[in-house]
Amino acid sequence: MALVIPVILCGGSGTRLWPLSRSGFPKQFLVLSGDGSSHSLFQQAVSRINSVANSKITLGNTLVVTNEDHRFLVLDQLRELKSVHATLLLEPVGRNTAPALSMAAFCAEKLSADAQDPILIIAPADQTIQNQAAFTKALQDCIASVEATEKAICILGITPSAPETGYGYIARSASKDQNNAYIVERFVEKPDLKKAQEYLASGNYLWNSGMFVLRASTWLAALKEFRPDIFDASHNAWQSKSEDSADGAHFVRPGKEEFKSIPSESIDYAVIEKCPGSAYPIKMVELDAGWNDLGAWDAVWQVGKQDSDGNVISGDALLTNSKNSLVHATSRLVSVVGIDNLVIVETADAVLVADRSNSQDVKNIVTQLEAQGREEKNLHRKVARPWGWYDSVDEGERFKVKRIQVKPGASLSLQMHHHRAEHWIVVKGVAEITNGDQVITLKENQSTYIPQGQTHRLANRGSEPLEIIEVQSGSYLGEDDIVRFEDTYGRS
Repeated sequence: MALVIPVILCGGSGTRLWPLSRSGFPKQFLVLSGDGSSHSLFQQAVSRINSVANSKITLGNTLVVTNEDHRFLVLDQLRELKSVHATLLLEPVGRNTAPALSMAAFCAEKLSADAQDPILIIAPADQTIQNQAAFTKALQDCIASVEATEKAICILGITPSAPETGYGYIARSASKDQNNAYIVERFVEKPDLKKAQEYLASGNYLWNSGMFVLRASTWLAALKEFRPDIFDASHNAWQSKSEDSADGAHFVRPGKEEFKSIPSESIDYAVIEKCPGSAYPIKMVELDAGWNDLGAWDAVWQVGKQDSDGNVISGDALLTNSKNSLVHATSRLVSVVGIDNLVIVETADAVLVADRSNSQDVKNIVTQLEAQGREEKNLHRKVARPWGWYDSVDEGERFKVKRIQVKPGASLSLQMHHHRAEHWIVVKGVAEITNGDQVITLKENQSTYIPQGQTHRLANRGSEPLEIIEVQSGSYLGEDDIVRFEDTYGRS
């Protein structure tokens, strides 16, 4: 029986899906598939791979490789899945997918030290699949193919539906083996339109999905052969790792400085594209299951539920005499008249209007935001925190108003501010408040004042969410004016 470990690569910021996707809350944590699911793309990816088990396949704990800053977003969404157990590998900085997979391979070998060499299923966290049964069968074929051939790698190739110029292609052999796997002859970079049309007409070229199956030992051996610099640096980072647990989850942190020194490279460039004709036979199983990587708003429109006029509508939106458009309303009514082929995305602090055929260029807006140092690139007005969230509802000269929700059993850090005072009013639940030397309990409609420079903490010891209104006043109201003395979440 094969021991199979799912590996979810949960990095990236999804800049082409701004303003909904931002670096502080990227697209993999959003509900975008348009299939009626209430699960995020990340949750769908985890659930899809964890459905692959059968009488011949035993699943190990899922490994999630993600950014240190996103660990509590991952935990919150994993809790909703309930039956999935995961270990989180936390990257201090982004170094592309080859180092991420290396951390997962080292971890898989450690977790299964007394068992057989584990087989890894590697999948990005930000794709959609419409046909779960076809996906599961294709993955099972990949696993059988890896079991049958030493050092084999098996990739999922997507049946192309159009001459797409935004994907890499896989050239396959004419026939397949007993496990429905073709031999990969070569990988092709993103083509121009003429070449893409030729690939589509030939029938022997498929899109590269970025999902594949191999043994942990195969990846590490191939990486050591093709990119020994990445292997050595990754091994050093793994050897310098630390491990801890919080909220019932296990965290593995590679050495921070060692990880930063790893060359940034993708899985494909580092290893996969070098494998055809090498000692690492690379195979491909074809997948025709309604796959989409949701790389831009046009892709979200394609997978969304279109009305009779070809419109995909989300939230409070009213349309008249409009067609072939995507309208996403987050916080208010959006009304549109007489439009065609547009993307309109509204959030509390930003609105995007784009021609749907040019939606890839949204990344240029994000580049401008970054150059101007604007916070709209990174965070929404409503910001997720490990203890809950806050929403900056109003601000002006020397004041800011926030709505804050604290999860049951959670607390903010014990902290102080050099430049601001705060007034807290409880609107829902019961608050335990540390204010200097005092610890008090406040209920609905009760309030307290936190002087500038005073040590304080807000906690929810109850079983229901706590909500307060916070009014800040002072000469500087930035989020970096926080001195933490104690913190449940390791931020002090």
